[in-house]
Amino acid sequence: MIKYLALPDDTPHRLPFYLAMEEYAARNLDEDECFFMWQVEPTVIFGRNQLIENEVNLDYCRAHGIRTYRRKSGGGCVYADRDNIMFSYVVRADNVNFTFDRYLRMVAFVLRKLGVPAEASGRNDILVDGRKVSGNAFYHVPGKSIVHGTMLFDTDMEHLVRAITPSNEKLVSKGIESVRQRVVNLSEYLDIDIEAFKRFVREQLCDGEIRLTEADVAAIRSIEQEYLTDDFIYGNNPRYTLVRRGTVPGAGQLEVRLELKNGEVKKLNILGDYFLVGDLDDGLIRPLTGLPFTRDAFRTKLAELSPESVIRGLDAGQFLHILFQDE
Repeated sequence: MIKYLALPDDTPHRLPFYLAMEEYAARNLDEDECFFMWQVEPTVIFGRNQLIENEVNLDYCRAHGIRTYRRKSGGGCVYADRDNIMFSYVVRADNVNFTFDRYLRMVAFVLRKLGVPAEASGRNDILVDGRKVSGNAFYHVPGKSIVHGTMLFDTDMEHLVRAITPSNEKLVSKGIESVRQRVVNLSEYLDIDIEAFKRFVREQLCDGEIRLTEADVAAIRSIEQEYLTDDFIYGNNPRYTLVRRGTVPGAGQLEVRLELKNGEVKKLNILGDYFLVGDLDDGLIRPLTGLPFTRDAFRTKLAELSPESVIRGLDAGQFLHILFQDE
């Protein structure tokens, strides 16, 4: 069974602290499985490979005191507040695809025990009556997989809508009512409060506790510093001469930005809400840099590579279509 990871006291923290706590647990605790829940003041969290200006309504966030941070997992942009519970799960496992699918089924099962008709669906969601109640993401460190996600309990839907700037294929197209047709709070299905819900989840998933020490907290704060740097939050995005966008079923939205000179790829970046299952730099970026920007050159090189072993659900043909769809 899973051990619950508890902090030494109830001091509230910023979101990056909890991301660092996951990382600390994965790298330093000799446990097969651990889990913890956390809540934060209004915050937008965007994925490892997303461009902040594409995903976040920065003006709205600044005006309403909503913080913005990047995480190390892939996937899309989410909004969290005190009425949204974040779940974090760290497991000794190398197969992130299997771990991710197992986690989604496990959480959906717990919700069904409360009488909520939940099911794991799509790439990373848990749905209730066809509406999204939880979005999740994952990443891997040596020997461990980290899965984390939202659980909408009574989240402020207006902030959720306005803080995030999605593409036309995302949740929001016609305001809050459109979102209410696709997203739901658990409070609509439960007659217990958020603290009782958290107790139930913990009792169902965990059979013991690991209480961290002040020394552990100090180590977590040290890891947290990386998440707070401008370089990590905003990223380093060099100028590009060509942008290609597309959506791949099973992989997600991709935006490929290329800097070309004399028909050759000088720089390449792959943005989006996809999930990494391999090393992006070694698996795709470096091998494709320096190639002539032609379909034949990319087809030949991609035949030597394995895009689906880097980006979950992406094959070479789909990648070529995104890059050369206008030709």
